[in-house]
Amino acid sequence: MMLEHSSAMLNVPGSLAPLASPRERLLRAAAEIFCRHGINAVGVDRVVEAAGTAKTTLYKLFGSKDRLVEAVLASEGSAWRAWFLGRIDAAASTPRGRLEQIFPILDEWFRGEQFYGCPFINAVGEHDKQDERIRNLAIAHKHIVLERLRGLAAAAGAADAMGLAAQIGLLIDGAIVAALISRDPAVAATADRTLRLLLDIHLPRADLAG
Repeated sequence: MMLEHSSAMLNVPGSLAPLASPRERLLRAAAEIFCRHGINAVGVDRVVEAAGTAKTTLYKLFGSKDRLVEAVLASEGSAWRAWFLGRIDAAASTPRGRLEQIFPILDEWFRGEQFYGCPFINAVGEHDKQDERIRNLAIAHKHIVLERLRGLAAAAGAADAMGLAAQIGLLIDGAIVAALISRDPAVAATADRTLRLLLDIHLPRADLAG
């Protein structure tokens, strides 16, 4: 599976776009280092060395390490959503069929060499728990994903589409964390079985529909 996307981020499956500008090189280097080693574990010196740029370039483009972190999260989130939601849209012809492909798709991500977990979950975990700045970035990302899941749940006939979307969102987050900690992509299969039970509860049976 290849991802065609303009982002140079590393925490999603697929190929990388050619790198040209110093900004792209810095974002790629920061994404790999922050996602793999942690935001607080490394400084900007390591980022600029990996990117092949000067420290002054980093500060000119981003202003500070905090702003660089925010830019990385924005780019990682955009790239991941383009991949994940795009794959769901192309996975099946029916809303339920698309929902049923969530964890087979995530299984591909979990098996990748560059799977470092969710950058938003990781960033919130590393920062002061009273820091609303990072938390709000994570919430905004998750809101976009949940809204798409809600739309699919409603189209599939769920009476409580937002409730079902929220339950699926918890399954997704739990599977990501479990796969990161255990390094066992088989957690996707476990989450998939749970998802199908939820769909059976919330969605009308095909043989009774209409």
